[in-house]
Amino acid sequence: MTQTLARIKQKGKNFEVIVDMDRALKFKKDSSNSDFLEIETIFSDSKKGFKASESELMKCFGTEDANAIAQKIVKSGEILVTQEHREEEKDKKYRRVVDFLARNSIDSRTGNPITPERIKSALEEANVKVKNIPVESQIAEILKEISRILPIKIEAKKIKLIIPAVHTGKTYGIINQYKEKEKWLDNGDLEAVVRIPSGIIMDFYDKLNSATQGSILTEEISE
Repeated sequence: MTQTLARIKQKGKNFEVIVDMDRALKFKKDSSNSDFLEIETIFSDSKKGFKASESELMKCFGTEDANAIAQKIVKSGEILVTQEHREEEKDKKYRRVVDFLARNSIDSRTGNPITPERIKSALEEANVKVKNIPVESQIAEILKEISRILPIKIEAKKIKLIIPAVHTGKTYGIINQYKEKEKWLDNGDLEAVVRIPSGIIMDFYDKLNSATQGSILTEEISE
């Protein structure tokens, strides 16, 4: 267990709570367990031991209930994390990128797979800053940076999709980051051409079929 602070600024006032770091981070992500509060007190400055007044709590949160306020602070505010936690999160993000590239990329000169060790070395040499967003959303930028060091390209398949009009709203976000072309048909259907990394094609199809009840039409395009 690691104690830390969660804090927020509301209407010009600072509010802090003392929480268990791991439980608070988990609650911030999925709200499944609110048992993170170490001391049932809302502070204006915890280091000095200054408690927030009841009138400030009512004005800024509409309640004096410490648990309810703590949930709002954790959910919308900042949780102070340790250096060890930051290093662990950085390592996890790097591992996700390395795993994605190892599964989906090849050496552009030989056509052979690239080992995770070579990929990790290239990331470090290029000083790539991995962001806290899905790998697929930043892979083009990462490839641009490491291609100066490593001859690498993503193995991908080109697919034409026809999405019924009734499902375009639910599916557009799924296909948008892979989309090369799109055409809206007279009946409201969406025809799109996407390029999908080979290693995630089945997951991509699963998401589309779940969103459209299997009513989407697909056709692989030879290149």
